[in-house]
Amino acid sequence: MNYNEVAKQLVSLLGGKENVVSATHCATRLRLVIEDESQIDTEAIEELEGVKGAFSSSGQFQIIFGTGTVNKVFTHFAPLVDVNIGEDEEKPISHGDAAKKKMNPLARFARTLSNIFVPIIPAIVAAGMLMGLLGLMETYNWVDTESGLFVLLDMFSSASFIILPILIGYSAAKEFGGNTYLGAVIGGIMIHPELLNPWGLSDAQPATLDFFGFGVEMLGYQGTVIPVLLTVYVMAKIEKGLRKVIPNVVDLLLTPFLTVIFTGFVAMLVIGPLGRALGNGITAFLDFVYGTAGPIAGFIFGGLYSTIVLTGVHHSFHAIEAELLVNIGGNYLLPIWAMANIAQGGATLAVFFKTKVKKTKEIALPASVSAFLGITEPAIFGVNLKYRRPFIGAAIGGALGGAYVVFTQVMANGIGITGVPLFAIVQDPLNYAIAFLIALSAAFIATLLLGWDEEKK
Repeated sequence: MNYNEVAKQLVSLLGGKENVVSATHCATRLRLVIEDESQIDTEAIEELEGVKGAFSSSGQFQIIFGTGTVNKVFTHFAPLVDVNIGEDEEKPISHGDAAKKKMNPLARFARTLSNIFVPIIPAIVAAGMLMGLLGLMETYNWVDTESGLFVLLDMFSSASFIILPILIGYSAAKEFGGNTYLGAVIGGIMIHPELLNPWGLSDAQPATLDFFGFGVEMLGYQGTVIPVLLTVYVMAKIEKGLRKVIPNVVDLLLTPFLTVIFTGFVAMLVIGPLGRALGNGITAFLDFVYGTAGPIAGFIFGGLYSTIVLTGVHHSFHAIEAELLVNIGGNYLLPIWAMANIAQGGATLAVFFKTKVKKTKEIALPASVSAFLGITEPAIFGVNLKYRRPFIGAAIGGALGGAYVVFTQVMANGIGITGVPLFAIVQDPLNYAIAFLIALSAAFIATLLLGWDEEKK
């Protein structure tokens, strides 16, 4: 594959470099913000060597190349459209800001939450895997739970959730345009040792502090999500407002000083308690739906999840999943989403076996493997959505798999990973494996039965 030639052809098919506002890439896709998408020749782009699909979503035109290939294409593409490969601090607008301008308010909100939580996912995944390992050790008596090894691993597994407000504070401040270290400080205030740590101490009663007649409950926010998100959002607003009125000569001293004081009071007196109540309310509602509707809820969510992915709203689910992990000790949403992703792989695999179109066959097999590993874009946009009926077949598989994981109450110890990698943090590997096979085989069979027109896209 001639990456330089593909990059040159892309520029032309995108309407010229003047039509490309900004460009970046993720693990599998070229992500472009386009001035006028009507100038794009999508069909011609999809016929380029190495391209597995192209689509417009979340304010960006995205071209799927696959892992490894996209990096090499971007290396040649970036200079052609005057985009720096590294960080460019002099650019007046970032790629993310350019993309957000083209989104509707709901999509912008979802993308904001995604930008905050995606960097934190490795820490939560590591904690989840450690929890799974500890569970195996305890269940099968591999080691004494009083041993030094078990105690230390238990410390390692809980650390991410104990300092979660600090991690979120740093990441949220970066997204909201505040000072990241002040965001971390605010998160630190909310888990200060003077506050009772509720993590694993559900029966303990916190003291109440008298603050000018107001009773402040001395309860920490270890493991919480919504309180620190709201607080850091307010912190960023306060910081920006102060910088506008404080003279430059004392800005370095007064702005952080006043920001921490004002935000700290707001956090402890107002936003913290309200955020905790909101988080508990969301968890209680989801728990009610999960307990009442049961497999029906799993059937509906599993069947619709891939459609939700098309809107970009799924990016907001990380915050809800993190809240579930803290409040109930497990994430029952992630296994449902996993079924939808696995089903996309099953449907794509059916297309691979039945299609007579060479390019589709070349795309379908690696796309299905990618879906089984949790990356569904090549399968969804490169194959299933093109022919529509395979996408419906995948929805059927996702619905049946989703119903089964809810029926057997499969939960995960983390967020962010699906497919085969989810085995590392799932609490019930056997039933998850059964659900995996149900989603895959149901999607595969449904796609073959539904069929599709090779000529229609």
